[in-house]
Amino acid sequence: MQIALALLATVCLAAPERAPERITPMLLSVREAPVAFRGSDGATHLVYELWLTNFSSGEAAVEMVEVLDGEGDSLAILDPAAVAQRLQPAGQRASSGTMAGGATALLFLHLVLPPAAPAPARLLHRVGGRFAAAPPGHERIVAAGGAVEVAAREVVVVGPPLRGAGYVAADSCCDATRHTRAALPVNGQVRLAQRFAVDWEQLDGDRRIYAGPRESLASYTIFGREVLAVADASVAGVVDGLPEQIPGTFPAGLPIDQADGNSVVLDLGGGAYALYAHLQPGSIGVKPGERVRRGQAIGRVGNSGNSIAPHLHFHVMDSPSPLDANGLPYAIDAFWVTGRGAGTAPFDEAEEKGTPLAFAPVVPPLRVTDALPLDQLVVRFD
Repeated sequence: MQIALALLATVCLAAPERAPERITPMLLSVREAPVAFRGSDGATHLVYELWLTNFSSGEAAVEMVEVLDGEGDSLAILDPAAVAQRLQPAGQRASSGTMAGGATALLFLHLVLPPAAPAPARLLHRVGGRFAAAPPGHERIVAAGGAVEVAAREVVVVGPPLRGAGYVAADSCCDATRHTRAALPVNGQVRLAQRFAVDWEQLDGDRRIYAGPRESLASYTIFGREVLAVADASVAGVVDGLPEQIPGTFPAGLPIDQADGNSVVLDLGGGAYALYAHLQPGSIGVKPGERVRRGQAIGRVGNSGNSIAPHLHFHVMDSPSPLDANGLPYAIDAFWVTGRGAGTAPFDEAEEKGTPLAFAPVVPPLRVTDALPLDQLVVRFD
């Protein structure tokens, strides 16, 4: 009995002290582990969403977000202006640095690491803010959480989806909002299939996206271009027979299952699937279950579905469903960078008005291998 009591006393003495209770009105989580990938700039990138919940009845102003590695070293700090540009209430597309009481918001994060730096194995987060309805002494807090392991997933390497020159990687990774922030509630979960999507458009010899009437499909340089299989793969899905849209305006009242228009999904293996969207009706020459070879023509660029101008929407995802999936980073094995655009606004203006797109030529062209083309690059595929 004395020995047992002595052991019990030792255990009691060794027990750690309980941390003091504190109110934590900001809750943090990461639902989809990020995958590190190489961008066309040579740097390592991580793109993911930090979920914030204001667990109070009053407004919260988010003033700081810090991302740390597993050792506690700081990787990035977002100031109030940066937070306000990246924080979006759930279900909305407008960003704000404040959160209503009881609200959940997504903070869209993009970390850029030096080319030689390895990706961290683990990420942590600290969020500082002011809470209008917090108990006395807790109005301004720094919450820690959102721990996540960086996914140990190999990035799929593919060939080019098109052939030729003058292609613009519009709304590509990593800070263009149309794709990277297109979160949707699907089958009871929030999905972001377009996280790494690209809208490929093409310039003519005068740097124009179209020449002639804006409403005419034939005016667009890319219209009718062959779309190529990016790998030896099997066809996981095909949609065909949907009409072309008139360029210049988005169609109204389009059902969600027709948003991609005529499309092809390829099973690349390893849980990765490639989506080609907005193809010409009747141009798709493959069927579900069929095997395709890399470089094989599988359709032609059109303007079907939710599209304002002929283009090829391409992305890689973790499911054969274009909606019920999460986007995966990927790499194209070889391409040439021939120019760098000034941003989304100048591109949108050139697409709307048919005026030449201003971009900085890259002379001589830069050959890039095994990387994801970043936003607003002008590229050539051999």
